[in-house]
Amino acid sequence: MKSAEMIKNRIGNARCAVLGFGVSNIPLVELLAECGNDITVHDKCDFERLDARAKGLAERGVRFVFGEDYLAHIDADIIFRSPGIRPDYPGIVKAVENGAELSSEMELFLELTPARIFAITGSDGKTTTTTISYKLLEKEFENTDTNVYVGGNIGTPLLSKVGEMTDHDICVLELSSFQLFTMKRSPERAVITNLSPNHLDWHKDMDEYVWAKTNIYKHGCTHLTTNFDNETCIKLLEDCPCEITLFSSKSTEQDMRARIPNLKSAFTLEYGLIWELMSYKHHGKERLCNNCVLSTEKILLPGTHNIENYMAAISLTNGLVSNETVRYVATIFKGVEHRLEFVRELDGVKYYNSSIDSSPSRTAAALSALTEKPIVICGGYDKNIPFEPLAKSLKEKAKAVILTGATAEKIHDVILKEEANIGVYIEKDFEKAVGLSREIAKKDDTVLLSPACASFDAFKNFMERGNRFKEIVNDFK
Repeated sequence: MKSAEMIKNRIGNARCAVLGFGVSNIPLVELLAECGNDITVHDKCDFERLDARAKGLAERGVRFVFGEDYLAHIDADIIFRSPGIRPDYPGIVKAVENGAELSSEMELFLELTPARIFAITGSDGKTTTTTISYKLLEKEFENTDTNVYVGGNIGTPLLSKVGEMTDHDICVLELSSFQLFTMKRSPERAVITNLSPNHLDWHKDMDEYVWAKTNIYKHGCTHLTTNFDNETCIKLLEDCPCEITLFSSKSTEQDMRARIPNLKSAFTLEYGLIWELMSYKHHGKERLCNNCVLSTEKILLPGTHNIENYMAAISLTNGLVSNETVRYVATIFKGVEHRLEFVRELDGVKYYNSSIDSSPSRTAAALSALTEKPIVICGGYDKNIPFEPLAKSLKEKAKAVILTGATAEKIHDVILKEEANIGVYIEKDFEKAVGLSREIAKKDDTVLLSPACASFDAFKNFMERGNRFKEIVNDFK
C-alpha cells in the first residue's frame, strides 16, 4: 500500500491544518494533497519567500495563512503541529477545545509504520548516537530482507516511505524534546544520552524540558538505555517501567549495582575497553557474564563523549548486532558533518567545524576532545540557558575566544566574572568573526567553531552556519 493510501485510511476526509511549512511538513502537505483532503497551511513566513513546491501546492488547492497572527484562527478536524510550535498556543488550544485532534508528522508516522522503532533523545550526542546506531544495524542487516531507515530530527522525513516498510524493518529516530512533547507512542527501544539545561527559550523551565524527554519511554517502550554518570537521567529511573541498561565511562559495575540493585545489564569503560556486563540465573543463582565489545583505540572519533555515544548505540542495538560489526563500523565511521569536522589546514593552522554544538555542554565536549587549546568561535541565538559552564570550559581549555551573534555580550560578561586568563574578542558579524580568527591564529594553532548556542539569530539552522564557516575558511588564500 502506498503512503498516501495509508494516510487516507487513517484520516478519511478530515479537514487538515498544517502548522509550519518546514522540512518535515512539506512532504506531509504533499501527501495530504495526494489524498485529496482539504488543507490549510499556517506559516509565519510571507508567501513570496516560499519555494516552488509551495506555489505548486497552492495551484492544487492548498490554502495558506501567513503573518504574525497565522495561528489565531485554526479551523480543522486534525492539526499537524511543527515541532517548533508549542501546543499550548491559544489558537491551538481553542481549536482542540472545539474538537480538533492534535498530532504531528512524526506522531502520524509512528502510528502508521509497521517497522520496529529504536529512538534516541538527550541534550547532547543525539545525532552521533543515532548515526552510529543506524550504521551498526545497516551493516549487520545488509544482504537480508531487513531494511534499516534513519530519520526523525535528522535526515529525510520518513512519512513518505511508510508505505514501503514492513515489520521486518527497523527505523532509527533522533527525537527532540519538541517532537516528544505531545507524543503518546513510544519506540520499542530508547536511549536518553544525557540531560542538561537546553532549549529554555522554548520550554517553561528545566522540569518541563525533562518531562518532555520522558515521553520517549512512557507509552510502551520495553527497553531504556541511559547514562549512569548523569544524575538527572538516573532520577528518571525511579518510575521507569522499562527494562534498564546503563552505560558509564567513569563508574564501575559495582557503583551501578549499588545504586540500581535490579540492573540487568551495563556497559563500562575499563583499560581502554568497552565491556558489556550481564546478569543471568544459573541453577537459581545470579551469575555475571563479561563481554569485551570494543577497544576504544579502534574508534576514529575523538573524545570520551564519543566513547559514550558508542556505548549508547551498542546498548540500543544489543542482541541484534555482533561485536564484529561494532568493531568494523568503529574503524570506518569518521563522524557526522558539523561535529568536530576537520575543514582544512592553512599556514600551519587547523580549522574545525563543530556548528552542531548548540549548548555549553556540547562545546565542553568538543574542547575536551582536542589535544591542544584552540581559538574558539562562540555565540549565536539566545536559548536562555546559563553560560557559566561555558566560561569554565573556556577558561580551562581555550587559548582565546571570539564572541559573535546575539549572545556575544552575555557570554563576555560571564567570562569576565570567571576571571579567565584568555584572549576575548567580540565581533558580532559572523563572517568577520571567522576572518578575525585567521588574523589571531599563529602556526600550530587550532581554530574551532563551537558556538554553544543555536543559530537562529543569523542562520536557518546549524547546518547552514557550518556550511558558511567552511565556505569562508576554504576561501582563505
